[in-house]
Amino acid sequence: MSLATGVKDVVRKVTGRQMPRLLRVKSARFLTPNMIRVTFAGPELSGFPEGREGGNCKLLLPEPDETHDDFEKRLSEGSSLVKRTYTVRHYRSDVQELDIDFVAHGDNGPASRWATHAKPGDFLGFAGPSQPKVTAFHADWFLVAADPSALPIAAATLEAMPRNAKGVAVFEVNSLEDTQDIDAPEGVEMHWLVHANPSMPSTQQEDFIRNMDWPEGQVQTCIAGESSVIRNLRAFLHREKQLPRSDTYISGYWKIGLVEDEHQAAKRSEG
Repeated sequence: MSLATGVKDVVRKVTGRQMPRLLRVKSARFLTPNMIRVTFAGPELSGFPEGREGGNCKLLLPEPDETHDDFEKRLSEGSSLVKRTYTVRHYRSDVQELDIDFVAHGDNGPASRWATHAKPGDFLGFAGPSQPKVTAFHADWFLVAADPSALPIAAATLEAMPRNAKGVAVFEVNSLEDTQDIDAPEGVEMHWLVHANPSMPSTQQEDFIRNMDWPEGQVQTCIAGESSVIRNLRAFLHREKQLPRSDTYISGYWKIGLVEDEHQAAKRSEG
């Protein structure tokens, strides 16, 4: 038994919580020009919970050129590590494979830099996953909206819906080449909007949702993306459409001009 494994067992027994896993890359590829899919595989995924597609997780990133042993030591000691929030896209328990999708920003940002250069055998730490954000589908109609940062949760939510579900999905991507094949119910209309410069504000999703024909009956939402877009859509859904908060998952995943730590601090300060 390695030192790291022994530490993990002690922590699990004392706290009841799982220590971060140290995952290895099986493959990495560009799913679209601006989205990278990294697949992890191996015995480290033993016991990974099923049905967590759409749940979030924390990825703990090694330093450039850090060795596996040095990173494992830092991980087991609870050292301060660069941490970013991502979404479980797929888990295949029969082969112990996990997919995480990364928006490709080149070397602008530690997670994008890691994913851009990822190759088989590379590694990172993984904490989580949480339960999916939408676990029950009881509405007459569903509204899903996302920019690239939230495409994984939006896609996972659509794929988990009953096959007779009806609704609208609105995706804003950098180019038409960034559209993805999503196994959505046939009754969900899919719309892809192009916003070539995500560093500039966009009102396309809000404009589309405000101007579309609003359905009769109960509505559930799964909406996430840039904070200013989310703020305006939240006001529209809660104040103008009077949707119950219990039926509206809507969350800001990032904010133009801020890195994740700064954005999370801003969200906490806003209450």
